[in-house]
Amino acid sequence: MNNSLRVVMITHGYYPRIGGAERQLAALTPLLQEEGIEVHVITRRDPGLLPFERIHNVPVYRLPVPGPKLTASAAFTLSALNLLRHLKPDIIHAHGLDTSPARIALIFKCLTNRGVFSKSLFEEGHVSALRTPPCASLRGRFLNDIPVMTKILRSGKSGLGDIDRFKQKPFGKKLLPFFLRNTDAFVAISREIDAELALSGVPKHRRVFIPNGVDTNRFRPLSAENKTALKKKMNISGSPVLIFTGRISPEKRIRHLLRLWPVVRQSHPKAKLLIAGDGPERAELEESAGPGARFLGAIDDVSPYLQTGDIFVLPSVAEGLSNALLEAMSTGLAVVATDVGGASDVITHDKNGCLIPADDLPALQAAILRLSGDAELRNDLGIRACDHIRQNYALPMIAKRLRMLYGQMTHISDS
Repeated sequence: MNNSLRVVMITHGYYPRIGGAERQLAALTPLLQEEGIEVHVITRRDPGLLPFERIHNVPVYRLPVPGPKLTASAAFTLSALNLLRHLKPDIIHAHGLDTSPARIALIFKCLTNRGVFSKSLFEEGHVSALRTPPCASLRGRFLNDIPVMTKILRSGKSGLGDIDRFKQKPFGKKLLPFFLRNTDAFVAISREIDAELALSGVPKHRRVFIPNGVDTNRFRPLSAENKTALKKKMNISGSPVLIFTGRISPEKRIRHLLRLWPVVRQSHPKAKLLIAGDGPERAELEESAGPGARFLGAIDDVSPYLQTGDIFVLPSVAEGLSNALLEAMSTGLAVVATDVGGASDVITHDKNGCLIPADDLPALQAAILRLSGDAELRNDLGIRACDHIRQNYALPMIAKRLRMLYGQMTHISDS
């Protein structure tokens, strides 16, 4: 790419804040820099963090969020708008529809008077080029327009998915059409999210499917000998070792996993359960954890724990495309996951993992007991899971797809 593109990403959280979306973005931005994209990150300032620093040569601006929620949101918005004016981005890439990043991106576009209130070139039938494939159609733009794209982080109803949460905000149902109409491109990380955007009226040429990716060099399986040595070093005994990594919050349904854990231990007395992460339910659930279950707290690098594991369990009721799931599969674990979000995009049941219905405790118990009692099946599923992730979800592949999309949205292409 001859001409350097300046992309400003706006996100609520960024490394060292621990979470799936934060880890994904922090791993992706250096690869985009290597692809010739000048990336800047705007995020909220958590206590104890610097207002500005470079992380892997990526400038990270942490803006203040003082006072109660409304005041904090207003302060973050105003500071971000002022910073955007100085950064002069070629593209604004917001992460999350229902939060302030998407709002800030569109307000900036409006204030710079670059086409928000004019008839968009994306309107159906306005330009014949819109009948070309999705990515190519993104090239038809106003000459001076700053493209705004938004990554949708989660699907789901009952206030769990980005779109549904947006609707539940004050004036959300009235404002949603404006956001959907004036955002130039939506990145859907799962087929389920893409379907929700379609049902909300976003045309195909403004929906681009780019899943999350994983660092397959970091998240890789160990030989049996090295795995045994690592377990000894980390003081993890027993078999099989089940593991969950992620935020400990109601939608993750860790409560279900702990409820059936005594049954698993009765059939497999040496089984161990590792729960890595933090969140609003941690304190309560940790108190109720039975023998063999261990809460690890927030872990900066979960890869060694995954490498000691045998089975990864994700009982969530809502997801986008779980980074934790991709990491576990890349590490070669047999996985049990609920069929929500992008799980069915990644898992073919009984081929490279096990899919079960959400909130179905008997199905969750049956899948865990089946894998716990069959080491050969665990090994076969883990090998196929690892191969599938390496072929389709390696992080450099995702970076190249994003770079291509950026170029198409701004007329800058590879040479």
